[in-house]
Amino acid sequence: MSIFQTTANILITCPKALPEYLESELKGFGFDQTFPVEAGVMIPGTLDECMALNLWVRTGHRVLFELKHFDAFSPEDLYRGIYDIPWDKYIAPDGYFSVDASIRDTEVNDSRFAGLRVKDAVADYFMDEYDERPDSGPDNTGVCLFLHWVGRQATLYLDTTGDSLTRRGYRKRPHTAPMQETLAAACLLAADWPNQAEQGAHFITPMCGSGTLAIEAALMALSAAPGLLREKFAFMNLVGYNPETWDKFIQEAEDEEIAEIKGRIIATDHDPDAIEAAKDNARIAGVGDFIEFAVCDFAETEIPEGPGIIMLNPEYGDRLGDVEGLMPVYEGIGDFFKKSCGGKTGFIFTGNSALAKRVGLRTKSRRIFFNASIECRLLEYELYAGTKKERKEELKGE
Repeated sequence: MSIFQTTANILITCPKALPEYLESELKGFGFDQTFPVEAGVMIPGTLDECMALNLWVRTGHRVLFELKHFDAFSPEDLYRGIYDIPWDKYIAPDGYFSVDASIRDTEVNDSRFAGLRVKDAVADYFMDEYDERPDSGPDNTGVCLFLHWVGRQATLYLDTTGDSLTRRGYRKRPHTAPMQETLAAACLLAADWPNQAEQGAHFITPMCGSGTLAIEAALMALSAAPGLLREKFAFMNLVGYNPETWDKFIQEAEDEEIAEIKGRIIATDHDPDAIEAAKDNARIAGVGDFIEFAVCDFAETEIPEGPGIIMLNPEYGDRLGDVEGLMPVYEGIGDFFKKSCGGKTGFIFTGNSALAKRVGLRTKSRRIFFNASIECRLLEYELYAGTKKERKEELKGE
């Protein structure tokens, strides 16, 4: 049996606060046994399924396939546990591999040393069996191994991804402080955008920056696999990799794409350079024809009739802007929501609760996310059409 049909634990990693959205994705793919952890979700599966996950997962960072879980009290225990793996099933004797390690509460306090013991064990296995060994180094251009060693428990994984899944391949012009693709996807899932898109809702993103939210929204609305633009994944370097299987997954993904989006996707920014960057990124992503871009102040953004989502990612005074200077911006967002966005659902992604209060509207929900190490909130606002008095009268008649 090929190693690609062998079943083991798969860990799909993600940032903190994203496991619930990643788990929802996995259940949507048909994985019934899902086990969320602090920064990921575990499922049982095969390397073939890892290939498909790399193609389809929107909120995960890496897809790790467990090779071995064992007791390791010392570096020597670690070495022996790794040496005992039949490495020629995974790595060619003349191949290349790299090792990344995460350790905590072990006899050693340097993850580089732990990674070196893994490299030594793999190299010694090949020297003993073949009198030659694969090259190794820091680049993830070959077979990628990941060691997770906590206390007396070690787990070695095949990292089937390589470069993080956040690197979709379309963001060639990031502009300033862009939102990470996986974070943007999670915000859209939190806003129930895929279901809204199916029903013909609009998606409007003022302050669009380099266009990540709009591009991810378009990819979702088109049922486009986010990994289609990637040319290289780490699983392609494994012994037994079958390009025909990958081609089949690609063809199935392309067959699932739909031809048009029912609603409109509108992205605006006051900075012409940001809009040019966003247009280039959207073109590379293959969704340039589905997004309407405009240079304007956020308050002048066109708001079409009908149901829709309006999502803003304003500066919040950590990496960009000055907090005091941003207060009028948040007040302006509140006015914009009240005056121009009735009947829609509004969202603001921010890492500054003091600025969020300046919006002056009651939130319907507050979801916690992390932008790198910054704790942020995705604030949801139900924006009623008409005046409060008209809304009260409408509710009385229901």
